[in-house]
Amino acid sequence: MRPTTAPGTVTGRIHSWDLSTGVDGPGTRFVLFTSGCPLRCLYCANPDTWHMRDGREATVDEVMAEIDKYRGFLTTAGGGVTLTGGEPLLQPAFTAAVLRRCKEAGLHTALDTSGFLGARATDEHLADTDLVLLDIKSFDVPTYRRLTGGELSPTVNFATRLDRLGKRMWIRYVLVPGWTDDEEAVDGLAGFLSGLDCVDRVDILPFHKLGAAKYDALGIPFPLAGNPVPDTALVDRVRGQFRERGLSAQ
Repeated sequence: MRPTTAPGTVTGRIHSWDLSTGVDGPGTRFVLFTSGCPLRCLYCANPDTWHMRDGREATVDEVMAEIDKYRGFLTTAGGGVTLTGGEPLLQPAFTAAVLRRCKEAGLHTALDTSGFLGARATDEHLADTDLVLLDIKSFDVPTYRRLTGGELSPTVNFATRLDRLGKRMWIRYVLVPGWTDDEEAVDGLAGFLSGLDCVDRVDILPFHKLGAAKYDALGIPFPLAGNPVPDTALVDRVRGQFRERGLSAQ
């Protein structure tokens, strides 16, 4: 059995936190960015979160003290707390402890993850998670590997497991021309998702280059600097493919 209250001395490495509305879960959210990620997505907008060593150490108590400043506002605004990164499941004990404390405080919780490390999330961990924002980078295995440096199957397995547990999901799909716009791959993903009962929506996120300055500051090349961003027609086509499968695509 898990303890009633997670120890406040559990520590993790965090990058930063922010407040957002509408894009990181329902309502206004306290968004905690953890440090460290096992993937290296070519379009990543936050290369400054890749390494745990670049974050600062914080205890669960310290994180909760910051969240508590906004708790009343988050509750009245229909929001809650979202853990993102980086990849929160790279630090499963810390992530689990924060989610547990948030649930004890009566806050809605969301976990933003690629699912690549989904096996690290225990059922107890997920019981404290109201919503999973699942980033599916591509549904074509070779493309997924080239785009992220990782494998697709852990994410597919995690999505299936979440559905079996009855865990609500928002799917995030970054649309990158020449990479994730293949009609057959998109239709394959739409078909897979339409077979799950717990997918509430699919967010089509157009590729952008807003993180390019971070690459410059870190002295590393932005791999997709010369890649075009998607036009409206392409975004509409991909949204339409998901909607044809009965999914709510934003």
